[in-house]
Amino acid sequence: MTKDVIVLGAGIVGVSAALHLQQRGRNVVLVDRRAPGEETSFGNAGLIEASSVVPYGFPRDWRTVLRLLGNHSTELRYDLRSLPSYAGWLARFWWESAPLRLQAAARDMLPLIGRSVAEHEALIDLAGLHDLVRPTGWLEAYRSPALFERESLAAERVANAHGLHIALFDNAGLRSTETSLGAGYAGAIHWTDPRSVSDPGALTKGYARLFEREGGMVTTGDAGTFEARGSGWRVLTNSGPLEAESVVVALGPWSDLVLKPLGYRVPLIAKRGYHMHYASDAGSPLLRPVVDIEGGYVVAPMRRGLRLTTGVELAGRERPPNPAQLDLAERAARPLFGLGNRLDEKPWLGLRPCTPDMRPVIGPAARHAGLWFAFGHNHHGLTLGPVTGRLLAEMMTGEATFTDPTPYLPARFR
Repeated sequence: MTKDVIVLGAGIVGVSAALHLQQRGRNVVLVDRRAPGEETSFGNAGLIEASSVVPYGFPRDWRTVLRLLGNHSTELRYDLRSLPSYAGWLARFWWESAPLRLQAAARDMLPLIGRSVAEHEALIDLAGLHDLVRPTGWLEAYRSPALFERESLAAERVANAHGLHIALFDNAGLRSTETSLGAGYAGAIHWTDPRSVSDPGALTKGYARLFEREGGMVTTGDAGTFEARGSGWRVLTNSGPLEAESVVVALGPWSDLVLKPLGYRVPLIAKRGYHMHYASDAGSPLLRPVVDIEGGYVVAPMRRGLRLTTGVELAGRERPPNPAQLDLAERAARPLFGLGNRLDEKPWLGLRPCTPDMRPVIGPAARHAGLWFAFGHNHHGLTLGPVTGRLLAEMMTGEATFTDPTPYLPARFR
């Protein structure tokens, strides 16, 4: 079977790329080992961001670094056996996080972050998925009054510079706004422009259904079988061998594995993260996702219950799950959010694909015609899926791109 484009990976980025290529007249097939939206796109805090204009950098405060090295934090845990394999990546991440380089990364990411909500809304309208998305924004909550005061001033500067909207709540204002919250927070910054999603996996599946409804094909297959074949590409699937002139690698944290045999050494690591759903023992529902800044976790209202998501775990893909980080976050969050019984049989463990320069990899491969990359979104895959799909499709079809793609091109990694 021959198509115009094979998209490898049915997460939010791959599905969005397939939709945008389809809208531009390409005959596309979407290939994954699982159904759409069941890997990285399934487990996150459900935020479609507009306010995270500064990427998550390596901390430059050595007191923070020393605290994290203690390996008892909900923000960051690491597996000692895996740490040597992360050393080179972390060294470059630290270098890229210097103030001027971090500012450059923020400038480069702004065109994508700035269009993220609008690009999602266009697909939500087409797919009829309004019931999954709420215009609630999210709360950035602080325990320390001094830290809350300092970060509130910084947030006002960011909001004014980028046309964003915020509201500041002291303790009383926060508890009147979110009546389910217990005591413990000095205040919170309400970022009102982002959207929250009650089921990220269902949103991705809904986009995939739209793709199929418009004539696209979704099938299961092994991305590891993809290979150059003549002037195009071939992959083995349950529907038989598929061939296409172009192939898009949108495999998130597994992208580097399938590209390595072709000679590409993209510095991609998979940061691990956990989530668990809980019943609520609070007297009223949580209305917005809450990021506990000092706690290093997020609690978000989802269809299934309250979803608690952890910070980062640095551990190899093959290492067994470690419940310590989730358990610590649960103990901190339970009295504040009225967490009841666990609703999942076991914690969900997922992988977040991250590059050391905090920019995604979007664009053509340097040495193979018809090979395209779309991965490495550094904690913002759900946010950036549709806008990435648009930019990639514009490049692949020769349209004028809505922004200069140079900062994201694979050629920056040699």
